[in-house]
Amino acid sequence: MILRALREASVTMLAAIATLFCAQAIVPGPGSAILAVVLCLSLSRSHLDRDRRGRIEAAIALPVVGLVAVGVGMLLHRAPWFGALVFVAGMFLSIWLRRFGPMARRAGSLIALPFVVLLTTPHIQAPPTGIVPAPLAPVLIALLALLWVSVLHALARRLHVLPPARTAKHQPAATEPARQSSMRPIASTRMAIQMAVALTVAFVVGYVFFAERWAWIVLTAFIVISGNRGRLDVAYKSVLRVLGAAVGTLAALTLTVRLGSHDTATVLLIFGAIFFGLWLRPLGYGWWALFVTLALALLQGFSGAPAPHILWPRLEEIVLGAIIGVASAWFVLPVRSTAALRGRLADALAALGTAVDPATPERTPDDFVSALAKVEEMAPAFRASRLVTRRFRALQPADWVDALLTCRDPAIALIEKAETPAKVRRAVGAARKSLREPTELLPALQQLQRSLAE
Repeated sequence: MILRALREASVTMLAAIATLFCAQAIVPGPGSAILAVVLCLSLSRSHLDRDRRGRIEAAIALPVVGLVAVGVGMLLHRAPWFGALVFVAGMFLSIWLRRFGPMARRAGSLIALPFVVLLTTPHIQAPPTGIVPAPLAPVLIALLALLWVSVLHALARRLHVLPPARTAKHQPAATEPARQSSMRPIASTRMAIQMAVALTVAFVVGYVFFAERWAWIVLTAFIVISGNRGRLDVAYKSVLRVLGAAVGTLAALTLTVRLGSHDTATVLLIFGAIFFGLWLRPLGYGWWALFVTLALALLQGFSGAPAPHILWPRLEEIVLGAIIGVASAWFVLPVRSTAALRGRLADALAALGTAVDPATPERTPDDFVSALAKVEEMAPAFRASRLVTRRFRALQPADWVDALLTCRDPAIALIEKAETPAKVRRAVGAARKSLREPTELLPALQQLQRSLAE
């Protein structure tokens, strides 16, 4: 995993540097440089370049959403309260659209992208020396980012530096579509409402009490609640965000004292911090928070203000944003983390049941492996909770995750064989039934593990 993450980080950084140089040739200044880097990082992580259809959709939609983002950015400066209302509505829409399927989910990702960029570069204005009109510059930079990300990722896959892009040949027949959520409103609507409430509170607190630095409160509230997988996930991400930001702030203060105004060394450190953040992010969100905070803190050195006057207030704003995000996830239509985990376990077991069913015409482990990856996404928060609560809580959902993950290799080996023992099929069925009773789930998964091993 570390080697693959290193390769992906290297390719993404090459795309960011190439886009940055092109952006500087078109619109010189720090604003275009930051926009180029942020867009490359976001596009690489969203995987919109992985197939032809995604690239075409992005190429058509990016200019539109880029122009919308320019308009929202102007509103945030000239009519802040109205701009905040439009911003919140845009972010709500980007999440709410997920209920309408994969294409709507991709559209939501494209809608959210420029709004996130606005939070990263809200007050940096490019000098009027570019060769294109200022309103069109973000659109052109977005298309350049898509070009470089697509070209370099495709080249890396052709040279086997990165694994081949996985195409969606088929959808899991027995997983998500078959399992209807019992929550009302459904999860995507809850997440959209939680995001809207968190951003609204963050804007109000920021505008009223931190008129010049509101963006950090809003950005942190957005980060900790985005991709919400339940209350525990938001709390875990908030702790990592605050700890990473604190360590990054201390590191930035140390480096700025030693470097002073050495611009070249500062630029190299910024790119180094972004690279290490990309590389180590799979190991934990805290690494990403640490290095991104360090990079943004070093970037503030170009504003000319003393670092301590900027960094310590920013840490305070990050803490406030994290508190707002956690409060929204906890009290506004909350989603129980264990319920979300059991839903993903159900998907994984359903995919496994289909794969080992003798009636399945084409046996493949792809759907099971994909569903396991979604389960594994929730593992860090539950494992951290297990470390804290093991002494006084017997039922640990992290044990469910660990038990199912140990089934991966023997299950894949068995799926690729021509026949599946009836004992394994019965164990899969028993594990699926035990999802209704949490106390029976771990023994059922352990029995499944033993059946597969035998």
